[in-house]
Amino acid sequence: MTQTEIPGLPARLYSASPSKLSMWLDCPRAYRMRYLDRPSPPGRPQRAHTSVGLVVHNVLRDFWDLPEHARTPDAVRELVRTSWIDVGFRDAEQSARWRARITDEVLDYLRESDRSTQPAGIERTVGLKTATLALTGRIDRLDDRDGELVVVDYKTSRRPLGHDDARTSLALAFYAQAVARLFRRACTRVELHHVPTREVVAHDHTPESLERKAAEAESIGRDLRAADASYAELGVESAAFAPRPSALCRWCDYRQHCPEGQLMGPEQQSWAALEPQA
Repeated sequence: MTQTEIPGLPARLYSASPSKLSMWLDCPRAYRMRYLDRPSPPGRPQRAHTSVGLVVHNVLRDFWDLPEHARTPDAVRELVRTSWIDVGFRDAEQSARWRARITDEVLDYLRESDRSTQPAGIERTVGLKTATLALTGRIDRLDDRDGELVVVDYKTSRRPLGHDDARTSLALAFYAQAVARLFRRACTRVELHHVPTREVVAHDHTPESLERKAAEAESIGRDLRAADASYAELGVESAAFAPRPSALCRWCDYRQHCPEGQLMGPEQQSWAALEPQA
């Protein structure tokens, strides 16, 4: 339901999250199905790489709840075992093989981490208000390194990180700004930690680069506000939600409801992102 604005008063802040902004950029039709259509069209079952990503994030979250003396390899193995999500895999053999692989990857990642220093925050929900937006999101990890706050985001994709991935990330810039306001301390460094390879891609923002990212988010928010208003008036007949066909269509949860997306090729197997050569 669209909120009615009172003439003469400023418009309400538009509520959004980094994932909501990102989905609009990827495909307006998928955005409409996910956020506006009610009931939302049924999506496909969860894919294996999503299961893996959730497990890794849950294990790295729960690891820091352990007492320091209990942060052992056996404890990590047990966390993976109890957190494992057996969904999306081709069969039980593939699931078991990936559980062993993920256990090794998380162990290797933690061996190269400072396990004695407790992070300043784990899966911390943060918010940020701009002139037009009310953004909310959740940070994987927040480090305090010699007085400097650092935003850490875990990545589990089989695709290696790009050199500019941290610099261009709208979500990471939002997290840095939100943390700075919440703790009233400078936070300019953001890092992507690729757990499978233990690669870290970092970027040190400036006040100017953070302002540019905030302006980018506000621009997307204005587009979303207009699109939502169009949907409230015209529903699925609105021209604001034309599909944006791309290679992503073969992975889209809503491709069964999108003829244009189906033309981009057959749907990828639910485990293809883990073993693309298979």
